[in-house]
Amino acid sequence: MAFIERETTGAGDAAQIAELQRLLAAQRRAFLDEPMPSLAQRLALLGNLANMLLSHRTRIQEAIASDFGSHPRQFSDLVECLGVAARAQYAAEHLVGWMKPQARALDPALYGSANAYVQPQPKGVVGNMAPWNFPFDIGLGPVVEMLAAGNRVIVKPSDLAPACSELLLEMLAAHFDPEQLGAVAGGLDLARAFAEQPWDHLMYTGSTEVGRSVAVAAAHNLVPTTLELGGKCPAIIAPGGLDEAAVEQIVGCKTIKNGQMCVTVDYVLVHEDERERFVEMVGALLDSRLPGYASRADTTGIINARHLQRLLGYLDDARARGASLVQFGGEAQPQARRLPFTLALDVDDGMQLMQREIFGPILPVLTYRELDQAIAYVNAHERPLGIYVFSAHPASAHRVLGRTVSGGVCINCAALQAAVPSLPFGGIGKSGSGRHHGHEGFLEFSNLRSVVERGNDDLVRALFAPYGELADALIAAATGG
Repeated sequence: MAFIERETTGAGDAAQIAELQRLLAAQRRAFLDEPMPSLAQRLALLGNLANMLLSHRTRIQEAIASDFGSHPRQFSDLVECLGVAARAQYAAEHLVGWMKPQARALDPALYGSANAYVQPQPKGVVGNMAPWNFPFDIGLGPVVEMLAAGNRVIVKPSDLAPACSELLLEMLAAHFDPEQLGAVAGGLDLARAFAEQPWDHLMYTGSTEVGRSVAVAAAHNLVPTTLELGGKCPAIIAPGGLDEAAVEQIVGCKTIKNGQMCVTVDYVLVHEDERERFVEMVGALLDSRLPGYASRADTTGIINARHLQRLLGYLDDARARGASLVQFGGEAQPQARRLPFTLALDVDDGMQLMQREIFGPILPVLTYRELDQAIAYVNAHERPLGIYVFSAHPASAHRVLGRTVSGGVCINCAALQAAVPSLPFGGIGKSGSGRHHGHEGFLEFSNLRSVVERGNDDLVRALFAPYGELADALIAAATGG
């Protein structure tokens, strides 16, 4: 998936690019005039951000439903509004401690009464390239830590969610000084230009392929990046771990945003003797809790017709290559951009749905004979953003934990590592780099400045030429010579 597959045509972006460059220059001047905002200033910004989201809840619900065709208002409330507000509250509650200089040890024999400490300072002007699937949660969630760290921020929302993009720009213009927090919207040309600017830090959320392009563009200006790139997150059901609670977590996670979530369950590994039972339990759960899945108004629509065709292409490819498809929830609803919930059995790595992040209500089911085979399968592929282990035995769960590498892990649940404000969130390898959320997010967007304040009675002159008895005495003391 290249840049062009994420963004629409960039025709008419010249004015937006000019506005981006103007806004970036204005924020940089403002930062240089006030490079270390006070605690009170940062707390006010965080409170303003939370209040803005809560006061626009209804309009946010409407904008998301407009872009997706259908979207449950409760989920918009829980994640896109209340989730970001809770994140801001958590940062505000801990900001005093985060901002404090952190003392570091030094050898008094050499440095005397000197002090050494780390002082977190703002990086400057930070860019946030947000995705279409969580336009407010990711469009403004990382802004919490960016502002907490004292930065100025420009957000670029995705043009694949135009109603959300328009509302985001309107909200920020009404509630924030654009020299503190602003936004620009446009298509492909603006996306490219955004990645090419000389930011003090740049965050991008989206596909691995586009993330690579963003990283290359940022590297030309030596801009540090935070890349949240998703990945094929497996759910491993350990032997004996298949029960109603596990199925509820897996299906519940997969139905969030109709599978259009980077931390969703992308495929399941279940013991070969329990595959049919798993299929039956999934069907029973959907029939009882989400009957008529493809026709339900609270089933999120696929973002656009092109993505719907992409998913249908995955299913056609899987059928042609020998997969068995088990569908629940009625017939596809092309006009509403909704599909039945589909389990794909007898899949292999040659199929498109096993090569790419699915981002839809399709769940491949693989089997294993021994738990180590499941672990080996995960390790033979790119490191995922999350791994979800379901087990009645802690030893099995911790075996997976100790023998795999991923951005995060959940045991007997799914995707919650992305929802806890105190946990750092991010990937590793092709699933991303860097972290946001919580203290680690504050540190991500801070320059950790090392400071030494010289005191008295030190021997630092031993480090300067000409070298003689003092340097020799220090060396002898350190080596025992």
